[in-house]
Amino acid sequence: MATIGMGDIKKGVRLEIDGNPYKVIEFQHVKPGKGAAFVRIKIRNLSSGKVIEKTVHAGDKFEVPNLEQKKMQYLYDDGEMLQFMDTTTFDQIGLTHDQVGDVFDFMIDGMEADILFHNGKPITVEIPQTVVLEVVETPPNFKGDSQGGKKPATLESGAVVQVPFHILEGDKIKVDTTEGKYLEKVK
Repeated sequence: MATIGMGDIKKGVRLEIDGNPYKVIEFQHVKPGKGAAFVRIKIRNLSSGKVIEKTVHAGDKFEVPNLEQKKMQYLYDDGEMLQFMDTTTFDQIGLTHDQVGDVFDFMIDGMEADILFHNGKPITVEIPQTVVLEVVETPPNFKGDSQGGKKPATLESGAVVQVPFHILEGDKIKVDTTEGKYLEKVK
């Protein structure tokens, strides 16, 4: 099996520690005046989402995790699990709200999502960084509303984002799913 050493570590690299898959989110090479160089890293556990810090020295080696990514369609929330379907084999799997995480706020029925599997077991869901959603509820505009101000808008997925005053119910907007922010109105 392939291994990752200190020199291979950079942002986005995936590695396995104690049987758990991690993704490097930050790294810093440190070369002290005395002693050997090392790398200080922040890594996110792909199963639980927890972020930890670790120091990697020259001789340290990590396994490459056995990860597989499948494009699946989000079907519905049955109350306990979120149901997804493989669009080629029509197999269905259920994931808990914890496994899906914050991206659930921007998911609607029928949306395509990437499911990440570790050793054949589904661990997390990734959706596109930007999605287009319809505004289903937002306060009306009043004469004198400032040009630079914002108001809350509830989207068809249930998420609430801050939008400019000119956005109305029924408008479609592009949203950044990682930041949870309004980007632009879609024609």
